[in-house]
Amino acid sequence: MSSPNASASALGRLVDAYFRFLKVAIAILLMLMVVLVFGNVALRYGFNSSITVSEEVSRWFFVWMTFLGALIALREHGHIGVDALVSRFGPFGKRVCLAISQALMIYVCWLLLKGSWAQTMINMSVQAPSSGWSMGYFYGVGLVFAGTAIPLLLYDLFRTVSGRVGEHELIAVKGSDDQPHADPSESESGAAGAAKR
Repeated sequence: MSSPNASASALGRLVDAYFRFLKVAIAILLMLMVVLVFGNVALRYGFNSSITVSEEVSRWFFVWMTFLGALIALREHGHIGVDALVSRFGPFGKRVCLAISQALMIYVCWLLLKGSWAQTMINMSVQAPSSGWSMGYFYGVGLVFAGTAIPLLLYDLFRTVSGRVGEHELIAVKGSDDQPHADPSESESGAAGAAKR
């Protein structure tokens, strides 16, 4: 019988492999988008021809790439947010706010999952005008996103309410700039020093 640590380690490796696959898929989608768009422009201006499906398929690839990238950012807590209010709370307040935000995100992802399932089923027999592909594949990206995001968020919520989240993780968003804000007194002394020179 395998130990819980071995099972958790195997699950962790599986999740890591899944997200590596997503990163590779994003790179491939981006490459195909560049080939389709650049090829279409070159054919149009150089040979008075075009790739019929280029615009439609590129748009599909862009939508899939956006949702898959959002999943990676969700896992790595890379989404930009405003922490001006939450950063003023103590550890308990930050933990409560984090748990509430995670619960709200789970609810929104559940709504997205339900809506995407309905749209995918409705559009499975509908063909896209240029490529002829099923429109269900277009709406299916919502299923992939929500189906992956909900377990991630549930795990994060479990860590939050069970106290397994470190204090440095209690603010789960990143500021709009990576540089720390300069101390005003330092900037004033620097300006004064520059004026003396």
